[in-house]
Amino acid sequence: MVKVDLSSNEIKILKALQGGTLSPSEASLASGLGEKETMSAASWLRSKGLVKISEKSTTFYLTNNEGQKYAEEGLPERRAAEWLNQFGESPIEDLPLDEGEKKVVVGWLKRKNFVDLEKTEGGLKLVPTGNLNETPDEPLLVLLNRRPISEKKVDKEGLTLLKGRQLLETREEITRKFSLTPDGQNFDLKSIDDNLIGELTPEMIQSGVWKDKVFQRYGLDTNVEPTDHATLHPLTHFTEEIRSIFLQMGFTEIEGDYVESAFWNMDALFIPQDHPARELQDTFYLSEPASFVINDEETMDRVKAIHEDGGETESVGWGSDWSREVAQQALLRTHTTVGTIRYLSEHSEPPIRVFSVGRVFRREALDATHLPEFTQVEGIIVEPEANFGMLIGVLKEFYRRMGFPDVRVRPAYFPYTEPSMEVEVKFGDSWLELGGSGIFRPEVTAPFGIDCPVLAWGLGLERLAMLRLGIKDIRMLYQSDLQWLKETI
Repeated sequence: MVKVDLSSNEIKILKALQGGTLSPSEASLASGLGEKETMSAASWLRSKGLVKISEKSTTFYLTNNEGQKYAEEGLPERRAAEWLNQFGESPIEDLPLDEGEKKVVVGWLKRKNFVDLEKTEGGLKLVPTGNLNETPDEPLLVLLNRRPISEKKVDKEGLTLLKGRQLLETREEITRKFSLTPDGQNFDLKSIDDNLIGELTPEMIQSGVWKDKVFQRYGLDTNVEPTDHATLHPLTHFTEEIRSIFLQMGFTEIEGDYVESAFWNMDALFIPQDHPARELQDTFYLSEPASFVINDEETMDRVKAIHEDGGETESVGWGSDWSREVAQQALLRTHTTVGTIRYLSEHSEPPIRVFSVGRVFRREALDATHLPEFTQVEGIIVEPEANFGMLIGVLKEFYRRMGFPDVRVRPAYFPYTEPSMEVEVKFGDSWLELGGSGIFRPEVTAPFGIDCPVLAWGLGLERLAMLRLGIKDIRMLYQSDLQWLKETI
């Protein structure tokens, strides 16, 4: 016979299981305990060899956001095939699909025998075969959009077609069963001391009934169920660590606005008005307000002169007419350097050591390494004796404190710094580029009367966080994956 101390909750679960195997919810009803108390008591009984907990994991498939869209609108190849059968053969460019769909639709049209391909002088032409038969992935996508289906019941042929298209997501469901072990079945419940207690309450102390009770012994070798607690998000914690490092290195933090004019975001940094970064493909321009009125005429005139012919610097500028209308366009800032140059326009006397951590916005495709909205860390040093060697030393010290002792630099090009460099850190066996840096060009500093060298750098916070947190998909940082968050804090 097994001799072991049991708590009152454990006794209730043990009695409930005398009738046979139960699920957690069934054991909860039979014992009168809540589900959390039921799981805790069963876990303790398992550690004491009286209860067996069996687990079974089942994978369910369901549509993600893109899959939901295609379930409602139809797959791109279906819409393209129906259009071709109505209007006849056509080049790819004329299909009534968006650009992303056009890039993948040809392969699926051919794979499903919806079209034949004909080479012409103008490029590939799609010739409809007349076949519009439904393929297994189409009804399956509709079903998965209505409800999740387990891997055992899902159509395998349709699933094979959908899996490679990233239209689905999976959900794991774990079912548990409690049953008595041989020791649990042989346990003599009549031998349990009714006076045994595992918790001393204020009421027991006040009434004095504890004096007639026997306390359950502590099991020091038993694993305790972890308790969830509130804490900072890993990315927030990481951001605060970066702030702390710069503050310890003698820097002062500055902030800026998300909405800026093209003048401060680009013109003041000597970025030409015909630079590709200004195009709609790269920058978010606003419609309300569409522009700003910049009242600092003197600064605008100096920047205009530098762009057109170099002004009072030794530069020849960009040699093109400078437009006030283009400079006054409203946009979402594409970098935090706009806040830095604004700060320098108001604080031009050295020494200056400032940094910022803020959101920036660019028209980036959303994938594992890019986000249209991300965080940039920016810093500058303005001192009479500042030089390129100092810049390298400061960045190496910053990355060393972040846990990356191996740092190297290589030449680079940026419109507003010269010389310029990119910083790389060693991670495992690879060198990874994390940010750009350099010394502000005279064309940038001259309008504000700054004679000292200005050391500047910028790095993407999320990319650095990916290395520290060991993740390969940048989107994970902004997903509410509770299991990952619990494991990461």
